[in-house]
Amino acid sequence: MVRSILFAAAALAVSVSAIPMESKRDALFKISTAPGSIQEVTEAQKYELKAQGVKFFDFTDEGSLPDEVEVAAVTYPTAVQQADAVNALLPSLSEDKLKTTLTTFASFHNRYYKSTYGQQSSAWLLKQVQAIITAASPSANVTATPFTHSWGQSSIIATIPGQTDNIVVLGAHQDSINARSPQNGVAPGADDDGSASMELIETFRVLLTDAKVAAGEAVNTIEIHWYSAEEGGLLGSKAIFNSYKADGKVVKAMLNQDMAGYVKPGTTESIGLFTDYVDTSLTTFIGKVIAAYTKLPAVSTKCGYACSDHASARNAGYPAALISEAAFEDTSQLLHTAQDTLDTITFSHLVEMAKVALGTAYELGFATL
Repeated sequence: MVRSILFAAAALAVSVSAIPMESKRDALFKISTAPGSIQEVTEAQKYELKAQGVKFFDFTDEGSLPDEVEVAAVTYPTAVQQADAVNALLPSLSEDKLKTTLTTFASFHNRYYKSTYGQQSSAWLLKQVQAIITAASPSANVTATPFTHSWGQSSIIATIPGQTDNIVVLGAHQDSINARSPQNGVAPGADDDGSASMELIETFRVLLTDAKVAAGEAVNTIEIHWYSAEEGGLLGSKAIFNSYKADGKVVKAMLNQDMAGYVKPGTTESIGLFTDYVDTSLTTFIGKVIAAYTKLPAVSTKCGYACSDHASARNAGYPAALISEAAFEDTSQLLHTAQDTLDTITFSHLVEMAKVALGTAYELGFATL
């Protein structure tokens, strides 16, 4: 997650100007830290802002702010409709499998999108997803493909075809970063966002154990995305959703998860349901999924502009929502450091987060939207 501190616009300008300019030969990046704003910074300044907790879009490739797009209006169910099927699947979510995959994923030196480690971790992730497809049903028309970028680390898209081309997306970012040393620093990223990435692998595995899902009987196509370069300014998700928009693809819902496994000591365990820069109707429905399929309360919270990959979907005109491990102020403070390690993860909590992903995919996969 892009750590969000709600600076005023003036404070943001001061924080940027206070960072020493590098050589004029340094490449400049166009970033947006607030709606309607854009500024040029060097790469060093960009990551100094990240270390300060400022979140941003990187619009360097576009060269300017994109035009505002109206988000498509979608009518979601007024209540969950697939309780029998979902409740039959929930016990299959495995805490042990989550531990196994996250242990490996957090063992890479870092998963920085421009590093060799980031390429290696993405290749490992793709193999895990492909292995699930093979084990579930080699004859099923389910695919996992890399979405390549100009940098080294690919995003990954798993597709479970449905009866229509309308798409329901579950997403999380696969990259990690040490904000003080992006290229070479240690960044296990166990919580940010290894937790949600591995949770979506487990969700995908369990979804494919359902005969109707594996046979392509869902009304809508279900996709699971693992985004590259979220920490660079939502670059991977922006590329994917801009591509979808250009190709005329219809995304009916996008649920993003960012940081899913930490429980702050002394707090009541909960699920953070974000209410800013999201689709209100979809968020309301996700709240119903949380109530129906988990043992945890949902708490309304905010994280600000461009705080994670759902913002890319929204900018492309697609309805999007975000959940996290807790209210924003109770999420892990160790993100973007070498201390974001496996021992900070509560795996029983991660299972509860997976229930939301599984319930959302099944409910919206089989809904007429």
